[in-house]
Amino acid sequence: MTSTPVTRALETLGIPFRLHEHTAPIQSLEQAARERGLQPGQIVRSLVFRTETGAFVMLLIPGSGRASWARLRQALGVSRLTTATPEELLRVTGYEPGAVSPFGLPRPLSILADRGLLEQETISIGAGIRNAGVVLRSADLLRALAPELGDFREASPIS
Repeated sequence: MTSTPVTRALETLGIPFRLHEHTAPIQSLEQAARERGLQPGQIVRSLVFRTETGAFVMLLIPGSGRASWARLRQALGVSRLTTATPEELLRVTGYEPGAVSPFGLPRPLSILADRGLLEQETISIGAGIRNAGVVLRSADLLRALAPELGDFREASPIS
């Protein structure tokens, strides 16, 4: 099995997981979910933002939901927020875009998680390498990381 900072961190924490390495590059959230035996809402994206003070924060958001910038700014008590650049992402997390995970970070990072994570028993997060994901129980992730939970997704338009 491939070893990454994510898998090593999970092993150290005693968290059961399954590493899924895709045989071809991932083209969509739906493809990643299907190949991992999951639904799209079970794929958790790790998004990194830079605040006006220069601090970085990670948001864990399930599925294809979009982050609510207004809700994030309010929760963080800032007026400006930007998405981390690929260079910042690598420097702050040690991971390239498409491989980011809340585990195995080189230094602690503030982590927020959308409450939507509570809706899924099993989830998949970045594995620290491209075209791979780690499947684990959401309760294990929440217990290990103790992120600040909140409603950080944009409200869905009413049909």
